[in-house]
Amino acid sequence: MPRDASQQSHAILAKFLHLAGAQWLRDALNSLFLIYLARTDSATYGEFMISFGLAYIILFLGEFGLNQPLVTALSKKFSDKGDLLLQYSIIKGSLLLAGWTGVFGFIWLQGYSAQLQILCMSICLGVGLEAVASSFFMACQVQGRQDQEAKVRAVSTVVAYGYGLTMLFLGAPVVLVALFKLIENACNLAGGVSMAMKWPDMKNLTLKRKAIGRTWGTAKNGLVFVLMAMSAIIYNKANLFFLQRFGGPEQVAQYSVTWELVDGASNLASSLLLRGVLYPLFVKLWRQNKDEYTRLAQDSAKWLLGVALAVMFLLFIESDRIIFLVYGKAYFQAGLMQRYLCLTVVCAVMTNLAAYLLLSQELQNVLTLIHTGGFVLNLILCGLLIPNDPLLGAVLAMVATKIAVMVTVCIVGHKRAHFLNWKKLSPLALAAALGAAAYFALSPLHIREIAEAGAIAPLATVLWRWWKIRRLTPAAG
Repeated sequence: MPRDASQQSHAILAKFLHLAGAQWLRDALNSLFLIYLARTDSATYGEFMISFGLAYIILFLGEFGLNQPLVTALSKKFSDKGDLLLQYSIIKGSLLLAGWTGVFGFIWLQGYSAQLQILCMSICLGVGLEAVASSFFMACQVQGRQDQEAKVRAVSTVVAYGYGLTMLFLGAPVVLVALFKLIENACNLAGGVSMAMKWPDMKNLTLKRKAIGRTWGTAKNGLVFVLMAMSAIIYNKANLFFLQRFGGPEQVAQYSVTWELVDGASNLASSLLLRGVLYPLFVKLWRQNKDEYTRLAQDSAKWLLGVALAVMFLLFIESDRIIFLVYGKAYFQAGLMQRYLCLTVVCAVMTNLAAYLLLSQELQNVLTLIHTGGFVLNLILCGLLIPNDPLLGAVLAMVATKIAVMVTVCIVGHKRAHFLNWKKLSPLALAAALGAAAYFALSPLHIREIAEAGAIAPLATVLWRWWKIRRLTPAAG
């Protein structure tokens, strides 16, 4: 029995590493592309970030809340796989078309330049196509063929970013450079369809007679998830559009370089740990073992918060060095803004943990209301703060919204899951206070490395002691 469990564990690890490898390759090439673009032309970089901001709204619209039920449907033994994939492709394609039309209306009303309009439409179409391609990747995952999905994604990434970087290096027009996302996801779609069609249970991509009715039912069931995702993604991106209007692409570039670093740091835990590992456990334990569910939630909170505080401290004290090293000294303002934005690392991690706890209890309606409130608050703050001081206003609007959403979600989540155990979290609060005091006390020495070491040491000590106790007594978490 232990041998079988070990083999299963290794199989899970291998599947994870296949997908993680493809994702890390994409992230690395995407970072290289954006850094090169930012160093080459900050205004063009700002226009690309506006385009990506709109594009990810379309991606969330077409993908979130639909992939999860698709996996369940494809896992049923006697389901018609081709019929299901075509149903979901129709829904996602319709959402993509609706979103793309909405983007056209938005950029027309905003009075964007012709180049920015073409850039937005091209990037939005390319990124949005990823939602359609993901349906066929879900089929690969249900078959346990994550290795095939990883190969398709890796090849598509290399081809697309190779094209994009080459176009940048050759100084090609922006509208030609922007095609790289369309190339990537067209390759993903072609490869995904090819892999899915090799499934023994797959007959043809055809709709049955009653498929239209089932398609509408599927769309209605995923509506609450779509609304939740829309609210969340828009309040994360709305300040970009206000910033473009009142500050222009240069100010968008200053904001975006620091947001990429901060958001990337906070999403690392959300994407790889919370969504991929902890959330399935929360769902299972909520139904089977409430005591273990609470213990896991409390231990997750202390570890995630501890790491998030350490990352936040590092981003704060090294804000100037990180920005200048990666993007260059032209982004001086971004280094200053990072000292505010780094607060969102803790906000994002705790918000996502509480959100996944609520989702595990099927409280998506409550979560949708909270995110909708955050969306409304963010629009109000953007309207009040950005016109007078565009860059600082955009940063403050984001920080204030993130804090408000975090507090609300955590209060509701704690009432339902009791995941905030103050006895377990008190060492972190003390360590954070000691670290902040040490940093400001040692700063007058004008040897920043000493002040930085003093800031990180208390948190590092707490985390190390927890890790040591965990290794000695695994059951303690």
